[in-house]
Amino acid sequence: KSRSPLRYVLSYLTGSMFNTWKPMWVVLLEDGIEFYKRKSDNSPKGMVPLKGSTINSPCQDFGKRTFVFKLTAAKQQDHFFQAAYLEERDAWVRDIKKAIQCIDGGQRFARKSTRKSIRLPETINLSALYLSMKDPEKGIKELKLEKDKKVFNHCFTGTSVIDWLVSSNSIRNRKEGLMLASSLLSEGYLQPAGDTSKAAAEGLSDTPFLDLSDAYYYFPDSGFYCEGNSSDDDVVLKEEFRGLVVKQGCLLKQGHRRKNWKVRKFVLREDPAYLHYYDPAGGEDPLGAIHLRGCVVTAVEDMPDSKKCDVENNLFEIITANDVHYYLQAASSTERTEWIKAIQVVSRTGK
Repeated sequence: KSRSPLRYVLSYLTGSMFNTWKPMWVVLLEDGIEFYKRKSDNSPKGMVPLKGSTINSPCQDFGKRTFVFKLTAAKQQDHFFQAAYLEERDAWVRDIKKAIQCIDGGQRFARKSTRKSIRLPETINLSALYLSMKDPEKGIKELKLEKDKKVFNHCFTGTSVIDWLVSSNSIRNRKEGLMLASSLLSEGYLQPAGDTSKAAAEGLSDTPFLDLSDAYYYFPDSGFYCEGNSSDDDVVLKEEFRGLVVKQGCLLKQGHRRKNWKVRKFVLREDPAYLHYYDPAGGEDPLGAIHLRGCVVTAVEDMPDSKKCDVENNLFEIITANDVHYYLQAASSTERTEWIKAIQVVSRTGK
C-alpha cells in the first residue's frame, strides 16, 4: 500500500498519551493516522490503524477542553485529539470518516478524488475559480448573516454561490453548479458555516453542498467568525478584532515571567494590525494581544536565557513600538519565514 500522506496538519493537534497532553504533528494516511513529535521528524511516535476504527465528535470526556474528538481503534483503545478551532476539528473528523468508509468499502481514499466522483471536466481549474470568486469587485460578496440567534460574519449563502457560478458562465445550469460547488467544498476552497451546511457536508443530505438561502459558507482565509448572540443583543467588537484574518496557526511562545515555552494558537489580523494568541485547549478569549503597528520582527538563532534543549533553531522575535519583546518558535525554518513575512507586511500596512 502507498504510504504517502494525504494531509498534513498545518497547526498543532494534541494527542492524549499516558494521560498527558502534548503537541503533535499528525498525518492522515489512507489506512491510518501517524503522529510525530516535530514536523521535521522522519519516524512517527505512533500510528493508529483506521480499519475497524470509530470516531466520536464532539468528545466531552475532558471537561474544559474544547474541539476534542475521539478515535477508537479496532482493539477498543481510545485515542484523543484536540484541534485549535472548530472548523479544523470538523475538517479532520470529516476526512477521517471518509477514509474509514473507503476502507470498509474496499476503496482507496484520496481527498483529490472528488473531481472524478462527480465527473468534473479536467479543464476546470478550481484554484483559479476560487481566486475569481474572491475578487473584491466581481466576486461573491461576503455578508453578515443571522440565523438561530447567531450572527455569521464574512460569509455567504449557498444560493449566492450558485448564482455567481451561473452569472460568470462557469456552469450551464444549477445542477452542474451543485457538482462544482461540492468539489470546491471537498477540496477546502469553501467551508460550511452553521448546522445546515455542516450536516450536508457530513453526508446527511443528497448533496454535500446546498443551493439554499439558509445554508451558509465562507472562504477559509477570510475574516469569518460567529457570534452567539442575536443582533438585538450583539456586542460591538473591540477595534483590535475587526481586522481581516490573514494567517493563523500554532507556535511556541516563551513566557515573560517563567521563561518557559508553551504552545499557543496565533491569529494574525490586519487593519488594525494585531497578533492575538490563545490557549489551544479552548476558550474564545485571547490570552494576550500584540499590537504590530511599527514593530520590528527578525529571526534569531539563540537565546541567552534558554536551555538549548528548549529551542529548535526556528526562533523569531517581535519588538513592539513600546519596546516589548516576544520570542516565538516555529516548527520549521520555512514556517518561521512565512510568519516573519506576514507580520512584516501587516506591521507596515495596518493601523
